[in-house]
Amino acid sequence: MAGYPLEAAEASLSNNDPTSASGKNAAFCKNLAMTPNRVVVLALGPVVAYDAVIPMQVLGQAVDGEGQGLYDVVLATLDGNPAVTTHGFDMAPHGDQGLIEGADLIVIPGTHSPGPRREGLAPEGLRTALDRRRADARVASICTGAFVLAAVGMLDGRPATTHWSAAEEFRRLYPRVNLDPRVLYVDDGDVLTSAGLSAGVDLCLHLIRSDHGIEIANQAARHMVVAPWRDGGQAQFIESPLPHAPDQSTSGARTWALEHLGERITLQGLADRACMSVRTFNRHFRADTGTTPGSWLIQQRLRQAQRLLESSDLTVDEVAARVGFSAASFRAHLRSTTGISPTAYRSAFRAAE
Repeated sequence: MAGYPLEAAEASLSNNDPTSASGKNAAFCKNLAMTPNRVVVLALGPVVAYDAVIPMQVLGQAVDGEGQGLYDVVLATLDGNPAVTTHGFDMAPHGDQGLIEGADLIVIPGTHSPGPRREGLAPEGLRTALDRRRADARVASICTGAFVLAAVGMLDGRPATTHWSAAEEFRRLYPRVNLDPRVLYVDDGDVLTSAGLSAGVDLCLHLIRSDHGIEIANQAARHMVVAPWRDGGQAQFIESPLPHAPDQSTSGARTWALEHLGERITLQGLADRACMSVRTFNRHFRADTGTTPGSWLIQQRLRQAQRLLESSDLTVDEVAARVGFSAASFRAHLRSTTGISPTAYRSAFRAAE
């Protein structure tokens, strides 16, 4: 099997992927044409300060071609009073729960609030506050903010994630949630959840990509000097936190693959470039990236294909060929990831522009 193209050797991204969007065409196109511009970060003390500022920092870097901000991010608390943080200092909000009424997106950052974190209970007034949101508003959580969404029943029967270290407690308190603590973030359409700390950055970049396209998300990532794209299904915890010795790294093979996406790429060929056996290459690749070579290659090809759909006039078949997909395979993978066809994807972004 090592001699076959990697996308044929591995299972494709499917509609059962818990990190995939819901796949509703109308909702996807609506998000592109009417992007959320008012974001309310609802802090429940003791709030994790790092989580609370992630949406402000990341979404605040998303600007259009004229330099105008694409998101207006504000901080709110239920009563409008400052929120104490887990490090002992207070965060002054822009207002109280009334800000939720006009929000396109509500983000719940990580918290040590005892109700949702220890007792499975929602803080007083939270249900009423969230009931004030618009019917089409999205809700997202960062890190242990997922406990808050679960406490109000918003995650029952749905896929979600949280920080890996809190997974056991989360499952005990909220057994009706389909928790996957392995992944970085889960996009379930109108409700999104992410793992801890830096995974909140990945979630916000994912939101920018979904709303405004890859180039704007990449610009925001470059400004913050972070990786522009870590797929939601990537593992939270990568086994090799320290880099391999130069002769044990898969980085050279990955760099070559990115420069030759339109060519036939095999697992054996990548292993040969890294001067490793296939078995050793597979092990080092997962340690380096948190995913398999086949899944990684599909992600890279899809990413480049989306960029071409957004920025070029190439036909769908030409785009597929440029990145190494067959036309049928490209359509299947893109629909599995976004829920829509390449033509609909391009039309949605052109309409947004």
